Amino acid sequence: MKRATPLSLVLGALLLFAAAPASAQAPPPYGPPITLEQAKKALAAAEAEARKNNWNVVITIVDSGGNLVLLQRLDSTQFGSIEVARQKAWSAVAYRRPGKVWQDALAQGGANLRLLRLEGASPFEGGHPLVLDGRIVGGIGVSGVTGPQDDQIARAGVGALK
Repeated sequence: MKRATPLSLVLGALLLFAAAPASAQAPPPYGPPITLEQAKKALAAAEAEARKNNWNVVITIVDSGGNLVLLQRLDSTQFGSIEVARQKAWSAVAYRRPGKVWQDALAQGGANLRLLRLEGASPFEGGHPLVLDGRIVGGIGVSGVTGPQDDQIARAGVGALK
């Protein structure tokens, strides 16, 4: 029984990083929580991208601890997207990687299907960590249109903080 705990930790760590390519850099460390002004800037850029394309979405910003900072639901967006956008943002911060990493790993099947048991990992495009000065300060999640469209909007928010 004593070996089960260390073995579980090793297997869990391997599972967590199985989705990342071997040549990928380590994800950035956590930093201080995103400020309200920074969150507004990211949300404004994401909203502009959504409006430019006539896409009704929910945009969520969380801080480096996964706590909600801002949420905006554009008119006529289904209310189910509120929770999906929040989960995408939370997952991006919790696991320090975009949701597309999980989506791509699951698409490969096989042993990667174990990722479905990774609590809170949202395997959908549209969630990204928000990084300032090389540290994760928060996350952005977008839901309401297709995965690639959600991701395009989220990347606009990410770009606003660079």
